[in-house]
Amino acid sequence: MDLIEWRLFGVEEVSKLVYLHSALSESLRLYPPVPFQHKEPRKPDTFPSGHCVDPNVKILFSLYAIGRMKFIWGEDCMEFKPKRWLSERGTIKHEPSYKFLSFNAGPRTCLGKEVAFTQLKVVAASIIHNYHVQVVEGHTVAPNVSIILYIKHGLKVQVTKRWS
Repeated sequence: MDLIEWRLFGVEEVSKLVYLHSALSESLRLYPPVPFQHKEPRKPDTFPSGHCVDPNVKILFSLYAIGRMKFIWGEDCMEFKPKRWLSERGTIKHEPSYKFLSFNAGPRTCLGKEVAFTQLKVVAASIIHNYHVQVVEGHTVAPNVSIILYIKHGLKVQVTKRWS
């Protein structure tokens, strides 16, 4: 393998990395950083299902579970498929915020969503280009569900540089 020169990617470059964006979206669908959310109405309300809620009720929902629901994401909902985020033209397919809740939804959608994606792409592209990262053989990777979703035993990897 030819050695490559170390480099850091810029914002303009990563904005063109559509497949990386879709892979990150798919990762966030399956492993949302905040796996649970709660809401409470300010005044009595009725859901489309007919259920009544009042301001004394906290509504809890699991983003972790929503990302794995067949009726929302299809029969292949348990599979890691970045292509589900790509349009037929090869651009990022927009999913409504109430379906993809990693950045909240509606008027409470995270203002930093695009900045977060840009930062994720800059870091990921730089790591992928500059290093070979391989999970240590036999290391179990499993989520530890708490207020913040993280890997139960950490992520043990072997990192080697691609440049000298």
